[in-house]
Amino acid sequence: MTATPLARAINAGLRAAMERDDKVLLMGEDIGPLGGVFRVTDGLHKDFGPDRVVDTPLAESGIIGTAIGLAMAGYRPVCEIQFDGFIFPAFDQITTQLAKLTYRSLGDLQMPVVIRVPYGGGIGAIEHHSESPEALFAHTPGLRVVTPATASDGYTMIQQAIASPDPVLFLEPKSRYWDKAEVDLGAEVDLSETGVTTGLHAARTVRPGRDVTVVGYGPTVKTLLAAAEVAAGEGTEVEVIDLRSVSPIDFDAVTASVRRTGRLVVAHEAPVFFGPGAEIAARITERCFYELEAPVLRVGGFHTPYPTAKHEEHYLPSLDRVLDAVDRALAY
Repeated sequence: MTATPLARAINAGLRAAMERDDKVLLMGEDIGPLGGVFRVTDGLHKDFGPDRVVDTPLAESGIIGTAIGLAMAGYRPVCEIQFDGFIFPAFDQITTQLAKLTYRSLGDLQMPVVIRVPYGGGIGAIEHHSESPEALFAHTPGLRVVTPATASDGYTMIQQAIASPDPVLFLEPKSRYWDKAEVDLGAEVDLSETGVTTGLHAARTVRPGRDVTVVGYGPTVKTLLAAAEVAAGEGTEVEVIDLRSVSPIDFDAVTASVRRTGRLVVAHEAPVFFGPGAEIAARITERCFYELEAPVLRVGGFHTPYPTAKHEEHYLPSLDRVLDAVDRALAY
């Protein structure tokens, strides 16, 4: 086990997938000798060459369109979108082609394409560099949308995503790229059919509790754990669940927790309005109507464009905002 940053763990996962299967290739802007803006692909161009780690033009639609053709030819392309807000020129290719070709061909065409997207705020950047567009893609049938919150998940989930026969948006919380955790970089990853479907999308309880369930994913999980620690000092046991997947969502895990605690708070950096938390709130209200002791509460971004760096701390779901929601849920 080695203390490894999330960015380095994803790099190791990419390397393992490329060593395992020579049909895996990487594509993106500045991912070659530079190693990407966040150095996630550092060293891979040198070791695997320019035919498998391809520096592309600044044309996101072209990157995804090329990946679709490569997938049809039997390759497993892994595309990097340099920043979250740069994905929108490729939105048409992703939602009208990539997501639908398997269905349109009655299963004859598989689209094993992974799209890596550094996403979220917290790094002092501006709009188009701090977006959380996951709801737009989770709303599109035919796409899997996952996001690791830890280095260990970064290492395993990127390999499972690449092994998936379906297109996967792999959202990487850029504010957590440098957070270290113990990772076994030699561990065997479950790449069976169960591993790349059920395993990739299974939620995980990262802190048990009995008073209120708090659910998040990606960059918010660290904040939720910090809030739970503060709440524990005040005598409140907060159960924290890392969803790990936004589409599909492991509703069974959330349901089981809420049936014990009777309360639920959902947090994400994406705007609350029409955000993933709305779907979670609706589903859990349907499933747990008689067990809920309070309405499902949501904490997230506001319904505005992403603010300037000096204001982002007020926009993002902070520890204080999460604790306020927990207090309001307990007050019912």
